[in-house]
Amino acid sequence: MPDHHTFKTQRLMLRPTAPEDAAFIFELLNTPKWLQFIGDRKVSSIEAAGEYIREKMLPQLERLGFSNYTVLRKEDGAKLGTCGLYDRQGVEGIDIGFAFLPEYEKKGYAFEACSELMRAAREDLGLTHINAITDKDNFASQKLVEKLGLGFTKTLRLPGEEKEVLFYEKSLEKEK
Repeated sequence: MPDHHTFKTQRLMLRPTAPEDAAFIFELLNTPKWLQFIGDRKVSSIEAAGEYIREKMLPQLERLGFSNYTVLRKEDGAKLGTCGLYDRQGVEGIDIGFAFLPEYEKKGYAFEACSELMRAAREDLGLTHINAITDKDNFASQKLVEKLGLGFTKTLRLPGEEKEVLFYEKSLEKEK
């Protein structure tokens, strides 16, 4: 695999999610909030999580040079969550997404990781616009997306999904 961007903040390191993260991804994708707000991805084993990484995350990384990042705490290497830039089917443009294990929520890690990815999107990857999608009932994610400076623009239904989601946007050009 080519050397893709790894990003660092004061407390965190964000590196592309890889097959060796399968046990962590299995745990994350099966947390109650993931299942409630993002949806059941039918990842029922560590082996299935490895396949999910290979089929859903790595192709975009190879194609665009960015995708899903595993967020690690620098001080001890603990895997806290994920943050990524996604070329999502049915949505024009790139959106930012994030999910953290319950024990690492409400500690500022998601804001720190997302802020760094938005900086990288603008400065390193040359993106001029960023989107975000949240569940209508995920008030914590809505608050974080708004804190990142994205504004609500509409509701939409993603391909193959039953529920409508909230769609947010932000121009990155103003920040150059």
